[in-house]
Amino acid sequence: MTVQRVSMHKIKEVLRLKYATGLKQRQIAAALGLSNGVVAKYLSAAESAHLPYPWPADWDDAHLAHALFGATSQPAPVKRLTLDFPYIHQELKRKGVTRQLLWDEYRAAHPEGYGYTQFCVLYTAWLRTQRLSMRQVHRAGEKLFVDYCGQTVPIINAATGEVKIAQVFVATLGASSYTFAEATWSQSLSDWIGSHVRAFAFFGGVPQLVVPDNLKSGVSRACRYEPLLNASYHQMLTHYGCAALPARPYKPRDKAKVEVGVQVVTRWILARLRRVEFFSLVDLNRAIQLLLEDLNTRPFKKLPGSRHSQFHALDRPALRPLPAVAYEFAEWKRARVGIDYHIEVDRHYYSVPHQLARREVEVRLTASVVEVLHTGKRVAAHVRSRKQGSHTTEASHLPKAHRAHLEWTPGRFLNWAHEIGPNTRDLVRHLLFNRPHPEMGYRSCLGLLSLAKRYGHPRLEAACQRSLRLGAPTRTSVRSILQRGLDALPLVDGEETHPVVTHENVRGANYYH
Repeated sequence: MTVQRVSMHKIKEVLRLKYATGLKQRQIAAALGLSNGVVAKYLSAAESAHLPYPWPADWDDAHLAHALFGATSQPAPVKRLTLDFPYIHQELKRKGVTRQLLWDEYRAAHPEGYGYTQFCVLYTAWLRTQRLSMRQVHRAGEKLFVDYCGQTVPIINAATGEVKIAQVFVATLGASSYTFAEATWSQSLSDWIGSHVRAFAFFGGVPQLVVPDNLKSGVSRACRYEPLLNASYHQMLTHYGCAALPARPYKPRDKAKVEVGVQVVTRWILARLRRVEFFSLVDLNRAIQLLLEDLNTRPFKKLPGSRHSQFHALDRPALRPLPAVAYEFAEWKRARVGIDYHIEVDRHYYSVPHQLARREVEVRLTASVVEVLHTGKRVAAHVRSRKQGSHTTEASHLPKAHRAHLEWTPGRFLNWAHEIGPNTRDLVRHLLFNRPHPEMGYRSCLGLLSLAKRYGHPRLEAACQRSLRLGAPTRTSVRSILQRGLDALPLVDGEETHPVVTHENVRGANYYH
Protein backbone atom coordinates (compact mmCIF):
# COMPACT_ATOMS: atom_id res chain seq x y z
CA MET A 1 0.00 0.00 0.00
CA THR A 2 1.24 3.47 -0.88
CA VAL A 3 0.38 4.84 2.59
CA GLN A 4 3.08 2.74 4.21
CA ARG A 5 5.82 4.21 1.97
CA VAL A 6 5.45 7.70 3.43
CA SER A 7 7.00 8.71 6.73
CA MET A 8 4.93 9.84 9.70
CA HIS A 9 6.57 13.24 9.38
CA LYS A 10 4.93 13.71 5.97
CA ILE A 11 1.57 12.48 7.32
CA LYS A 12 1.72 15.07 10.10
CA GLU A 13 2.52 17.76 7.52
CA VAL A 14 -0.50 16.74 5.41
CA LEU A 15 -2.80 17.08 8.40
CA ARG A 16 -1.21 20.36 9.53
CA LEU A 17 -1.51 21.99 6.13
CA LYS A 18 -5.15 20.87 5.83
CA TYR A 19 -6.46 21.76 9.25
CA ALA A 20 -4.09 24.53 10.39
CA THR A 21 -3.60 26.47 7.16
CA GLY A 22 -6.65 25.42 5.19
CA LEU A 23 -4.77 24.54 1.98
CA LYS A 24 -6.53 22.60 -0.70
CA GLN A 25 -5.64 19.00 -1.54
CA ARG A 26 -3.72 19.88 -4.73
CA GLN A 27 -1.78 22.61 -2.94
CA ILE A 28 -0.78 20.18 -0.19
CA ALA A 29 0.36 17.62 -2.76
CA ALA A 30 2.46 20.21 -4.58
CA ALA A 31 4.01 21.55 -1.39
CA LEU A 32 5.03 18.13 -0.08
CA GLY A 33 5.91 16.45 -3.40
CA LEU A 34 3.17 13.84 -3.04
CA SER A 35 0.52 12.66 -5.45
CA ASN A 36 -3.07 13.83 -5.12
CA GLY A 37 -4.17 10.25 -4.48
CA VAL A 38 -1.80 9.81 -1.52
CA VAL A 39 -2.92 13.09 0.09
CA ALA A 40 -6.57 12.09 -0.44
CA LYS A 41 -6.00 8.73 1.29
CA TYR A 42 -4.41 10.36 4.34
CA LEU A 43 -7.20 12.93 4.69
CA SER A 44 -9.83 10.23 4.20
CA ALA A 45 -8.21 8.11 6.92
CA ALA A 46 -8.23 11.10 9.29
CA GLU A 47 -11.92 11.76 8.65
CA SER A 48 -12.85 8.10 9.06
CA ALA A 49 -10.95 7.93 12.37
CA HIS A 50 -12.51 11.24 13.54
CA LEU A 51 -9.00 12.38 14.36
CA PRO A 52 -8.98 15.48 16.53
CA TYR A 53 -6.77 18.36 15.46
CA PRO A 54 -4.59 19.30 17.12
CA TRP A 55 -4.16 15.83 18.58
CA PRO A 56 -3.05 15.46 22.21
CA ALA A 57 0.51 16.55 22.88
CA ASP A 58 1.46 13.24 24.52
CA TRP A 59 0.76 11.24 21.33
CA ASP A 60 3.86 9.80 19.68
CA ASP A 61 4.10 8.55 16.10
CA ALA A 62 2.96 5.07 17.00
CA HIS A 63 -0.12 6.43 18.84
CA LEU A 64 -0.99 8.68 15.90
CA ALA A 65 -0.60 5.83 13.40
CA HIS A 66 -2.84 3.63 15.56
CA ALA A 67 -5.46 6.35 15.68
CA LEU A 68 -5.36 6.84 11.92
CA PHE A 69 -5.18 3.27 10.63
CA GLY A 70 -5.99 1.10 13.63
CA ALA A 71 -4.09 -2.01 14.75
CA THR A 72 -6.06 -4.38 12.51
CA SER A 73 -6.76 -2.21 9.53
CA GLN A 74 -3.07 -1.44 8.82
CA PRO A 75 -1.88 -3.72 5.99
CA ALA A 76 0.89 -6.16 6.80
CA PRO A 77 4.29 -4.99 5.59
CA VAL A 78 5.55 -6.57 2.41
CA LYS A 79 8.19 -9.13 3.20
CA ARG A 80 11.26 -8.28 1.14
CA LEU A 81 13.61 -10.96 -0.10
CA THR A 82 17.20 -10.67 1.05
CA LEU A 83 19.46 -9.72 -1.85
CA ASP A 84 22.44 -11.95 -2.68
CA PHE A 85 25.06 -9.20 -2.58
CA PRO A 86 28.16 -11.42 -3.20
CA TYR A 87 26.44 -12.82 -6.31
CA ILE A 88 25.59 -9.31 -7.55
CA HIS A 89 29.17 -8.18 -6.95
CA GLN A 90 30.63 -11.11 -8.86
CA GLU A 91 28.24 -10.78 -11.78
CA LEU A 92 29.03 -7.08 -12.19
CA LYS A 93 32.62 -8.10 -13.01
CA ARG A 94 31.48 -9.85 -16.17
CA LYS A 95 31.73 -7.92 -19.40
CA GLY A 96 28.50 -6.13 -20.33
CA VAL A 97 26.69 -6.89 -17.04
CA THR A 98 25.07 -3.83 -15.43
CA ARG A 99 23.02 -3.16 -12.31
CA GLN A 100 19.95 -2.56 -14.48
CA LEU A 101 20.30 -6.03 -16.03
CA LEU A 102 20.72 -7.71 -12.65
CA TRP A 103 17.69 -5.84 -11.26
CA ASP A 104 15.59 -6.88 -14.28
CA GLU A 105 16.51 -10.52 -13.62
CA TYR A 106 15.78 -10.06 -9.90
CA ARG A 107 12.31 -8.59 -10.52
CA ALA A 108 11.54 -11.27 -13.09
CA ALA A 109 12.10 -13.87 -10.38
CA HIS A 110 10.55 -11.79 -7.55
CA PRO A 111 7.89 -9.36 -8.85
CA GLU A 112 7.18 -8.13 -5.33
CA GLY A 113 10.86 -7.34 -4.70
CA TYR A 114 12.67 -4.04 -4.33
CA GLY A 115 12.49 -1.26 -6.87
CA TYR A 116 15.58 -0.40 -8.90
CA THR A 117 16.55 2.60 -6.77
CA GLN A 118 16.31 0.69 -3.50
CA PHE A 119 18.15 -2.23 -5.13
CA CYS A 120 21.10 0.05 -5.93
CA VAL A 121 21.00 1.76 -2.53
CA LEU A 122 21.15 -1.54 -0.67
CA TYR A 123 23.98 -2.88 -2.83
CA THR A 124 26.01 0.32 -2.37
CA ALA A 125 25.44 0.14 1.40
CA TRP A 126 26.67 -3.47 1.44
CA LEU A 127 29.68 -2.54 -0.67
CA ARG A 128 30.74 0.09 1.89
CA THR A 129 30.97 -2.60 4.53
CA GLN A 130 33.46 -4.62 2.47
CA ARG A 131 37.22 -4.15 2.35
CA LEU A 132 38.64 -1.35 0.23
CA SER A 133 39.72 -3.45 -2.75
CA MET A 134 36.18 -4.76 -3.23
CA ARG A 135 34.61 -1.31 -3.44
CA GLN A 136 35.79 -0.93 -7.02
CA VAL A 137 34.14 -3.23 -9.52
CA HIS A 138 36.84 -4.55 -11.87
CA ARG A 139 35.71 -6.01 -15.17
CA ALA A 140 36.94 -9.46 -16.17
CA GLY A 141 40.21 -9.35 -18.10
CA GLU A 142 40.38 -5.56 -17.87
CA LYS A 143 43.16 -4.65 -15.40
CA LEU A 144 46.35 -6.16 -14.04
CA PHE A 145 47.81 -4.36 -11.02
CA VAL A 146 51.60 -4.60 -10.53
CA ASP A 147 53.99 -3.47 -7.81
CA TYR A 148 56.87 -4.61 -5.58
CA CYS A 149 56.57 -5.79 -1.98
CA GLY A 150 58.10 -3.50 0.57
CA GLN A 151 59.62 -6.53 2.26
CA THR A 152 62.75 -8.01 0.67
CA VAL A 153 64.41 -11.42 1.03
CA PRO A 154 68.12 -11.95 1.82
CA ILE A 155 70.02 -14.51 -0.29
CA ILE A 156 73.35 -15.85 0.94
CA ASN A 157 76.30 -16.60 -1.32
CA ALA A 158 77.35 -20.07 -0.15
CA ALA A 159 80.95 -19.56 -1.29
CA THR A 160 81.66 -16.12 0.19
CA GLY A 161 78.93 -15.65 2.77
CA GLU A 162 77.95 -12.36 1.14
CA VAL A 163 74.27 -11.44 1.55
CA LYS A 164 72.39 -9.97 -1.39
CA ILE A 165 68.85 -8.63 -1.21
CA ALA A 166 66.13 -9.86 -3.59
CA GLN A 167 63.01 -7.87 -4.51
CA VAL A 168 59.55 -9.48 -4.79
CA PHE A 169 57.31 -8.53 -7.74
CA VAL A 170 53.52 -8.96 -7.42
CA ALA A 171 50.86 -8.88 -10.16
CA THR A 172 47.13 -9.19 -9.33
CA LEU A 173 44.20 -9.44 -11.75
CA GLY A 174 41.35 -7.07 -10.91
CA ALA A 175 38.27 -9.28 -11.22
CA SER A 176 39.48 -12.55 -9.68
CA SER A 177 42.43 -11.32 -7.52
CA TYR A 178 44.45 -14.17 -9.05
CA THR A 179 48.04 -13.41 -8.07
CA PHE A 180 51.51 -13.90 -9.53
CA ALA A 181 54.70 -13.33 -7.55
CA GLU A 182 58.42 -13.84 -8.16
CA ALA A 183 61.77 -12.67 -6.81
CA THR A 184 64.30 -10.68 -8.85
CA TRP A 185 67.66 -9.19 -8.01
CA SER A 186 66.53 -5.60 -8.49
CA GLN A 187 63.76 -3.24 -9.56
CA SER A 188 65.77 -2.22 -12.63
CA LEU A 189 64.16 -1.86 -16.04
CA SER A 190 65.28 -5.28 -17.28
CA ASP A 191 63.93 -7.06 -14.17
CA TRP A 192 60.73 -4.99 -14.22
CA ILE A 193 59.95 -5.86 -17.83
CA GLY A 194 61.08 -9.48 -17.43
CA SER A 195 58.63 -9.91 -14.54
CA HIS A 196 55.79 -8.59 -16.72
CA VAL A 197 56.65 -11.07 -19.48
CA ARG A 198 56.69 -13.96 -17.03
CA ALA A 199 53.44 -12.77 -15.41
CA PHE A 200 51.65 -12.75 -18.79
CA ALA A 201 52.93 -16.27 -19.42
CA PHE A 202 51.72 -17.36 -15.94
CA PHE A 203 48.20 -16.03 -16.62
CA GLY A 204 48.22 -17.45 -20.15
CA GLY A 205 46.91 -14.20 -21.61
CA VAL A 206 47.09 -10.41 -21.62
CA PRO A 207 44.74 -7.90 -19.92
CA GLN A 208 43.53 -4.69 -21.54
CA LEU A 209 45.34 -2.45 -19.04
CA VAL A 210 48.31 -2.71 -16.71
CA VAL A 211 48.15 -0.47 -13.63
CA PRO A 212 51.65 0.13 -12.26
CA ASP A 213 52.68 2.34 -9.41
CA ASN A 214 54.84 5.29 -10.44
CA LEU A 215 58.04 3.23 -10.30
CA LYS A 216 60.86 4.93 -12.20
CA SER A 217 61.52 1.78 -14.23
CA GLY A 218 58.06 1.99 -15.78
CA VAL A 219 57.10 5.67 -15.56
CA SER A 220 59.73 8.22 -16.55
CA ARG A 221 57.66 11.16 -15.33
CA ALA A 222 54.87 10.81 -12.77
CA CYS A 223 51.89 13.03 -13.47
CA ARG A 224 48.26 12.87 -12.40
CA TYR A 225 46.97 13.56 -15.91
CA GLU A 226 49.69 12.63 -18.45
CA PRO A 227 52.31 10.26 -17.02
CA LEU A 228 55.25 9.61 -19.34
CA LEU A 229 56.11 5.93 -19.81
CA ASN A 230 59.62 4.61 -20.21
CA ALA A 231 60.27 3.86 -23.91
CA SER A 232 61.25 0.22 -23.32
CA TYR A 233 58.25 -0.36 -21.06
CA HIS A 234 55.92 1.21 -23.63
CA GLN A 235 57.34 -0.99 -26.42
CA MET A 236 56.86 -4.12 -24.30
CA LEU A 237 53.19 -3.23 -23.68
CA THR A 238 52.74 -2.50 -27.39
CA HIS A 239 54.21 -5.92 -28.23
CA TYR A 240 51.53 -7.54 -26.05
CA GLY A 241 48.72 -5.32 -27.33
CA CYS A 242 47.86 -3.67 -24.02
CA ALA A 243 48.33 -0.27 -22.42
CA ALA A 244 49.44 1.18 -19.09
CA LEU A 245 47.29 3.27 -16.75
CA PRO A 246 49.71 4.38 -14.02
CA ALA A 247 48.20 5.05 -10.62
CA ARG A 248 47.87 8.74 -9.82
CA PRO A 249 50.47 10.02 -7.36
CA TYR A 250 49.21 9.98 -3.77
CA LYS A 251 45.99 8.18 -4.74
CA PRO A 252 46.15 4.80 -2.94
CA ARG A 253 42.66 3.81 -4.05
CA ASP A 254 43.89 3.64 -7.66
CA LYS A 255 46.08 0.68 -6.69
CA ALA A 256 44.06 -0.76 -3.81
CA LYS A 257 43.85 -4.15 -5.51
CA VAL A 258 47.61 -4.62 -5.75
CA GLU A 259 48.19 -3.18 -2.29
CA VAL A 260 45.94 -5.91 -0.93
CA GLY A 261 47.76 -8.40 -3.17
CA VAL A 262 51.13 -7.24 -1.81
CA GLN A 263 49.77 -7.53 1.71
CA VAL A 264 48.49 -11.05 1.07
CA VAL A 265 51.81 -12.15 -0.48
CA THR A 266 53.70 -10.65 2.46
CA ARG A 267 51.50 -12.43 5.02
CA TRP A 268 50.92 -15.78 3.34
CA ILE A 269 54.23 -16.26 1.53
CA LEU A 270 57.08 -14.09 2.80
CA ALA A 271 56.07 -14.39 6.45
CA ARG A 272 56.06 -18.19 6.14
CA LEU A 273 59.55 -18.09 4.64
CA ARG A 274 61.03 -15.75 7.23
CA ARG A 275 63.08 -18.49 8.97
CA VAL A 276 64.28 -20.17 5.74
CA GLU A 277 67.76 -19.41 4.44
CA PHE A 278 68.15 -19.20 0.67
CA PHE A 279 71.40 -19.60 -1.25
CA SER A 280 70.15 -18.81 -4.77
CA LEU A 281 67.40 -16.89 -6.50
CA VAL A 282 66.18 -20.10 -8.12
CA ASP A 283 65.60 -21.72 -4.71
CA LEU A 284 63.69 -18.68 -3.48
CA ASN A 285 61.42 -18.60 -6.53
CA ARG A 286 60.76 -22.31 -6.23
CA ALA A 287 59.56 -21.80 -2.65
CA ILE A 288 57.44 -18.80 -3.66
CA GLN A 289 55.71 -20.77 -6.42
CA LEU A 290 54.73 -23.57 -4.04
CA LEU A 291 53.16 -21.16 -1.55
CA LEU A 292 51.62 -19.11 -4.36
CA GLU A 293 49.64 -22.13 -5.51
CA ASP A 294 48.31 -22.54 -1.96
CA LEU A 295 47.40 -18.83 -1.83
CA ASN A 296 45.46 -18.90 -5.10
CA THR A 297 43.49 -22.00 -4.17
CA ARG A 298 42.64 -20.79 -0.63
CA PRO A 299 38.82 -20.18 -0.34
CA PHE A 300 37.58 -16.62 0.03
CA LYS A 301 35.98 -15.65 3.32
CA LYS A 302 33.28 -13.29 2.01
CA LEU A 303 32.96 -14.37 -1.62
CA PRO A 304 32.29 -17.73 -3.25
CA GLY A 305 35.17 -19.86 -4.50
CA SER A 306 38.88 -18.98 -4.54
CA ARG A 307 41.24 -16.88 -6.62
CA HIS A 308 41.89 -19.91 -8.80
CA SER A 309 38.23 -20.72 -9.44
CA GLN A 310 37.32 -17.06 -10.02
CA PHE A 311 40.25 -16.71 -12.42
CA HIS A 312 39.01 -19.56 -14.62
CA ALA A 313 35.41 -18.34 -14.40
CA LEU A 314 36.04 -14.63 -14.99
CA ASP A 315 39.48 -13.42 -16.05
CA ARG A 316 40.86 -16.35 -18.04
CA PRO A 317 38.14 -16.35 -20.74
CA ALA A 318 38.39 -12.56 -21.10
CA LEU A 319 42.20 -12.27 -21.43
CA ARG A 320 43.65 -11.59 -24.86
CA PRO A 321 45.86 -14.31 -26.36
CA LEU A 322 49.63 -14.13 -25.95
CA PRO A 323 51.66 -13.14 -29.04
CA ALA A 324 53.44 -15.91 -30.91
CA VAL A 325 56.86 -14.72 -29.70
CA ALA A 326 57.62 -13.49 -26.20
CA TYR A 327 58.99 -9.97 -25.88
CA GLU A 328 62.78 -9.65 -25.83
CA PHE A 329 63.99 -6.95 -23.48
CA ALA A 330 65.41 -3.94 -25.23
CA GLU A 331 66.90 -0.68 -24.05
CA TRP A 332 66.48 2.60 -25.87
CA LYS A 333 69.16 5.24 -26.25
CA ARG A 334 69.77 8.33 -28.34
CA ALA A 335 73.00 8.74 -30.28
CA ARG A 336 74.49 11.20 -32.74
CA VAL A 337 75.98 9.85 -35.97
CA GLY A 338 79.64 10.77 -36.43
CA ILE A 339 81.21 12.18 -39.57
CA ASP A 340 82.36 8.64 -40.38
CA TYR A 341 78.64 7.57 -40.40
CA HIS A 342 79.06 5.35 -37.32
CA ILE A 343 77.41 5.54 -33.88
CA GLU A 344 79.03 4.46 -30.63
CA VAL A 345 77.30 1.91 -28.39
CA ASP A 346 79.22 0.55 -25.41
CA ARG A 347 82.47 1.65 -27.07
CA HIS A 348 81.76 -0.31 -30.24
CA TYR A 349 81.00 1.47 -33.52
CA TYR A 350 78.10 0.55 -35.83
CA SER A 351 77.49 1.99 -39.29
CA VAL A 352 74.36 3.76 -40.49
CA PRO A 353 73.57 5.15 -43.97
CA HIS A 354 76.10 7.88 -44.74
CA GLN A 355 73.29 10.38 -45.45
CA LEU A 356 72.61 10.47 -41.66
CA ALA A 357 76.05 11.79 -40.72
CA ARG A 358 75.77 14.30 -37.83
CA ARG A 359 72.06 13.44 -37.32
CA GLU A 360 70.52 12.25 -34.04
CA VAL A 361 69.04 8.73 -34.11
CA GLU A 362 67.31 6.32 -31.71
CA VAL A 363 69.05 3.07 -30.83
CA ARG A 364 67.24 -0.08 -29.67
CA LEU A 365 69.52 -2.54 -27.88
CA THR A 366 68.75 -6.19 -27.18
CA ALA A 367 71.11 -8.88 -25.99
CA SER A 368 71.86 -9.85 -29.60
CA VAL A 369 70.84 -7.00 -31.92
CA VAL A 370 71.48 -3.27 -32.33
CA GLU A 371 68.73 -1.46 -34.25
CA VAL A 372 69.01 2.16 -35.38
CA LEU A 373 65.87 4.20 -36.09
CA HIS A 374 65.45 7.66 -37.59
CA THR A 375 62.06 9.40 -37.50
CA GLY A 376 60.50 6.13 -36.38
CA LYS A 377 61.88 4.09 -39.32
CA ARG A 378 64.55 1.44 -38.96
CA VAL A 379 67.62 2.41 -40.98
CA ALA A 380 70.18 -0.13 -39.75
CA ALA A 381 70.46 -3.38 -37.82
CA HIS A 382 73.63 -5.15 -36.68
CA VAL A 383 74.55 -8.18 -34.62
CA ARG A 384 75.60 -6.79 -31.25
CA SER A 385 79.33 -6.96 -30.59
CA ARG A 386 81.05 -6.78 -27.20
CA LYS A 387 84.46 -5.99 -28.74
CA GLN A 388 85.34 -2.49 -27.63
CA GLY A 389 87.11 -0.13 -29.99
CA SER A 390 86.11 -2.11 -33.11
CA HIS A 391 83.81 -1.30 -36.00
CA THR A 392 80.86 -3.11 -37.51
CA THR A 393 80.31 -1.69 -40.99
CA GLU A 394 77.75 -2.60 -43.64
CA ALA A 395 78.94 -1.89 -47.19
CA SER A 396 75.60 -0.46 -48.33
CA HIS A 397 75.93 2.34 -45.76
CA LEU A 398 79.10 3.75 -47.33
CA PRO A 399 79.38 6.31 -50.15
CA LYS A 400 80.21 4.73 -53.52
CA ALA A 401 83.87 5.75 -53.37
CA HIS A 402 84.30 4.26 -49.91
CA ARG A 403 82.26 1.20 -50.78
CA ALA A 404 84.54 0.24 -53.68
CA HIS A 405 87.51 0.47 -51.36
CA LEU A 406 85.82 -1.62 -48.67
CA GLU A 407 85.07 -4.49 -51.06
CA TRP A 408 88.78 -5.38 -51.32
CA THR A 409 90.49 -7.82 -48.95
CA PRO A 410 94.11 -9.06 -48.71
CA GLY A 411 93.03 -12.46 -49.99
CA ARG A 412 91.41 -10.96 -53.06
CA PHE A 413 94.56 -8.97 -53.92
CA LEU A 414 96.77 -12.06 -53.50
CA ASN A 415 94.51 -14.22 -55.67
CA TRP A 416 94.51 -11.61 -58.41
CA ALA A 417 98.31 -11.26 -58.25
CA HIS A 418 98.79 -15.04 -58.29
CA GLU A 419 96.93 -15.20 -61.63
CA ILE A 420 99.59 -12.89 -63.08
CA GLY A 421 102.57 -14.69 -61.62
CA PRO A 422 104.51 -15.66 -58.47
CA ASN A 423 106.70 -12.53 -58.52
CA THR A 424 103.67 -10.28 -58.73
CA ARG A 425 102.13 -12.22 -55.83
CA ASP A 426 105.31 -11.78 -53.73
CA LEU A 427 105.45 -8.08 -54.41
CA VAL A 428 101.75 -7.67 -53.49
CA ARG A 429 102.33 -9.63 -50.29
CA HIS A 430 105.17 -7.24 -49.46
CA LEU A 431 102.94 -4.21 -50.08
CA LEU A 432 100.19 -5.62 -47.84
CA PHE A 433 102.06 -7.03 -44.88
CA ASN A 434 105.01 -4.71 -44.45
CA ARG A 435 102.76 -1.95 -43.12
CA PRO A 436 100.94 -1.50 -39.77
CA HIS A 437 97.63 -2.50 -41.40
CA PRO A 438 97.00 -4.34 -44.70
CA GLU A 439 94.41 -1.67 -45.63
CA MET A 440 97.26 0.83 -45.96
CA GLY A 441 98.58 -1.10 -48.97
CA TYR A 442 95.27 -1.41 -50.82
CA ARG A 443 95.81 1.64 -53.02
CA SER A 444 99.35 0.59 -53.94
CA CYS A 445 98.12 -2.89 -54.84
CA LEU A 446 95.32 -1.50 -56.98
CA GLY A 447 97.78 0.78 -58.75
CA LEU A 448 100.28 -2.06 -59.26
CA LEU A 449 97.79 -4.59 -60.59
CA SER A 450 96.11 -2.04 -62.85
CA LEU A 451 99.41 -1.85 -64.81
CA ALA A 452 98.50 -5.24 -66.28
CA LYS A 453 95.76 -3.58 -68.34
CA ARG A 454 98.31 -1.36 -70.11
CA TYR A 455 101.41 -3.57 -70.29
CA GLY A 456 99.97 -7.09 -70.06
CA HIS A 457 100.54 -9.89 -67.58
CA PRO A 458 103.96 -11.11 -68.86
CA ARG A 459 105.58 -7.68 -68.76
CA LEU A 460 104.15 -6.91 -65.29
CA GLU A 461 105.42 -10.25 -63.98
CA ALA A 462 108.93 -9.54 -65.42
CA ALA A 463 108.94 -6.03 -63.99
CA CYS A 464 107.98 -7.33 -60.56
CA GLN A 465 110.77 -9.91 -60.75
CA ARG A 466 113.34 -7.22 -61.59
CA SER A 467 111.99 -4.91 -58.88
CA LEU A 468 112.32 -7.63 -56.27
CA ARG A 469 115.86 -8.46 -57.49
CA LEU A 470 116.82 -4.77 -57.21
CA GLY A 471 115.45 -4.59 -53.65
CA ALA A 472 112.88 -1.95 -54.57
CA PRO A 473 109.50 -3.72 -54.25
CA THR A 474 107.28 -0.69 -54.83
CA ARG A 475 104.62 0.28 -57.34
CA THR A 476 106.71 3.27 -58.43
CA SER A 477 109.73 1.07 -59.17
CA VAL A 478 107.68 -1.39 -61.22
CA ARG A 479 106.05 1.40 -63.20
CA SER A 480 109.49 2.94 -63.93
CA ILE A 481 110.84 -0.40 -65.18
CA LEU A 482 107.87 -0.80 -67.50
CA GLN A 483 108.03 2.74 -68.81
CA ARG A 484 111.77 2.39 -69.62
CA GLY A 485 111.37 -1.10 -71.07
CA LEU A 486 113.84 -2.61 -68.61
CA ASP A 487 111.54 -5.57 -68.08
CA ALA A 488 112.66 -6.81 -71.52
CA LEU A 489 116.32 -7.06 -70.49
CA PRO A 490 117.45 -10.52 -69.41
CA LEU A 491 118.40 -11.16 -65.80
CA VAL A 492 121.67 -13.08 -65.35
CA ASP A 493 122.59 -14.75 -62.05
CA GLY A 494 125.44 -12.90 -60.37
CA GLU A 495 125.13 -9.89 -62.60
CA GLU A 496 125.25 -6.42 -61.15
CA THR A 497 121.88 -5.80 -59.76
CA HIS A 498 121.98 -2.12 -60.73
CA PRO A 499 122.06 -1.25 -64.45
CA VAL A 500 125.38 0.21 -65.77
CA VAL A 501 124.93 3.84 -66.65
CA THR A 502 127.46 5.34 -69.13
CA HIS A 503 127.83 9.10 -69.23
CA GLU A 504 130.70 11.57 -69.69
CA ASN A 505 130.21 12.83 -66.16
CA VAL A 506 130.28 9.33 -64.66
CA ARG A 507 133.85 8.25 -63.81
CA GLY A 508 133.21 4.57 -63.25
CA ALA A 509 134.76 2.12 -60.81
CA ASN A 510 138.25 2.11 -62.46
CA TYR A 511 138.76 5.77 -61.61
CA TYR A 512 139.25 4.90 -57.91
CA HIS A 513 141.96 2.22 -58.48
